[in-house]
Amino acid sequence: MEKKLLLVDDEEGIRTVLGISLMDMGYAVLTAENGLDALTIFRAEKPSIVLTDIKMPAMDGIQLLQTIKSENPDTEVIMITGHGDMDLAIKSLKLNATDFVTKPIHDDILEIALNRATERIFMREQLRRHTENLEKLVEEKSARLVQLERLTAIDQAVEGMSLARRLIADDIGQNFGNFNEMPCFVSIHNRDLKIVAANHLYRTRLSSTIGDSSWSIYTDADTTPDTCPVGLTFSSGTGQRFNKQIQFADGTQSPVMVHTAPIRNSTGTIDLVIEISADISEIKRLQDELNTTQRKYQQLFDESPCYITVQDRQFQMIAANRRFKDDFGDNIAQCFRVYRQRTEPCLNCPVAKTFEDGQPHQSEMVVTSKIGEQMHLLIGTAPLFTADGHINQVMELSTNITQIRQLQENLSALGLMMSSMSHAVKGMLTALDGGIYRIQSGLKKQDSTLIQDGLDDVRITADRIRHAVLDILYYAKERDIRPEPTEVQNMVDDVIQIIEPKLAGRSIQWACRVEPSLGCFVVDRGAMRTALINILENAVEACLENVQRPSHTIDFHVKKVKNHISFEIRDTGIGMSSEIQDKVFTLFFSSKGQRGTGLGLFIAKKVIDQHQGTIRFQSEKGKGATFWIDIPINTKP
Repeated sequence: MEKKLLLVDDEEGIRTVLGISLMDMGYAVLTAENGLDALTIFRAEKPSIVLTDIKMPAMDGIQLLQTIKSENPDTEVIMITGHGDMDLAIKSLKLNATDFVTKPIHDDILEIALNRATERIFMREQLRRHTENLEKLVEEKSARLVQLERLTAIDQAVEGMSLARRLIADDIGQNFGNFNEMPCFVSIHNRDLKIVAANHLYRTRLSSTIGDSSWSIYTDADTTPDTCPVGLTFSSGTGQRFNKQIQFADGTQSPVMVHTAPIRNSTGTIDLVIEISADISEIKRLQDELNTTQRKYQQLFDESPCYITVQDRQFQMIAANRRFKDDFGDNIAQCFRVYRQRTEPCLNCPVAKTFEDGQPHQSEMVVTSKIGEQMHLLIGTAPLFTADGHINQVMELSTNITQIRQLQENLSALGLMMSSMSHAVKGMLTALDGGIYRIQSGLKKQDSTLIQDGLDDVRITADRIRHAVLDILYYAKERDIRPEPTEVQNMVDDVIQIIEPKLAGRSIQWACRVEPSLGCFVVDRGAMRTALINILENAVEACLENVQRPSHTIDFHVKKVKNHISFEIRDTGIGMSSEIQDKVFTLFFSSKGQRGTGLGLFIAKKVIDQHQGTIRFQSEKGKGATFWIDIPINTKP
């Protein structure tokens, strides 16, 4: 018949692994994650053994022990404790705990504690049966002689307890019976601290035998008759637990875990002490190997050149390597909050897919580091299985491929530039050929108007070539700005002198408003002038493209707003669709076809960004566009 046991621990992993071991030992295991839940289960199921952690939320193990003992003193309670909680463990023994085991829990040590608890339950049941038999006998004989029956009952009780002691003595006399099957050292000691019985393993392996002193097997320098485990049990009246060093018959030594328990007579006096010692040298060796392996894997985990996290089904990061913490912070939380500052999981999340089908998955994602830097990550996932084959966690490995993507973008940009510039140069050469042809035709025909038209075409085309070349040089050669104090009015005059000739003879009204006394601002004069000219030239081109209106207006307004110089450029040109607005500052994007290089607005924004300024715009297709540029008066280089 299965023995019912309640396992209480706030760590799910311990409940799962330890529950499997307990079921293998033949127990029907009930589990609870805290003391309050454990009490509810205990009152409903009434298990005979409770195995509980000491430190838990809501109600700790000590409180749970006291409550269980107050409700059912016969319940055997074994405490689970860490090495640093010895005071609490000793306190639990004083509160009538059966025993305690330390983490990490070894199956053999746990089985010893459980066997001890089971033996106590068995002995108590035997005594209870004797008592019940005696009570039945009293009832049967009470009709004849009550007083005599009472005396008989007393004799029977004494005889029952004597029988229990004789059973123990008989077991000892018969070479310890089942104790000989135990893979540990078992011995019985009397009040003279002499060994009176021992199991086969004790007699064949150790350097002491029947009749020797109780402390003779120990090699610890501080072990004396008064401080040996048996001596302390006799003096304190309670069981003891120690880690000691013993000597084998061949002279070798080994660490053991020693448990003692008193054996009392009918008057409650301790007659004998049973001592059980388990060889933990193999356990220690395995623990050392495990610790070494764990350190190696932890080092591999931390020193890996990629980001590694372990996530549960709620996408909570329960572990992360050092590289991840360096770039994303120590306060690990749900992955979508850490990576992308989102409040819900990402679409097509590879971790979610792995939980669904148990297969590895890959994806690419742009995330943000703790310093606000955007990164391109190549993400791979792998499932982590429990002992019963269920996926309870997923490991995510992410490689930073930002530099690779930047290189790809640069190569792509280079290809786009070559293609775009080829078309632009081809168009400008065609326009230049047309202007030359007009000049030649005018010279042949002595037509001054045709000659002037040809010269205008050549001049305009040469100006376009000059701007295209300057834009290409600006893009091709990365350079830092060189801010210096510059009169706002002087720089605006330079821009006006370049733009106004482009408006001559065209149906575009130029409205320039520059507020007085703007003073100086600190900018790279050449770079800022180029940025403004590029935006204004785009406004001119936009007006020329809008043939739906007979005339157009370009409004250029310069003013001072707090600690910024604000430029507003408003035109009545062709305007921009939403698709064009999304790409307006994209490198090599141009809405002018072969007439544009796609560098003008890209370079303008780059210059404004270098000055810690801002540029924004508003446009509607067919209704023109307005650009606002704000430049700090004091630009930090």
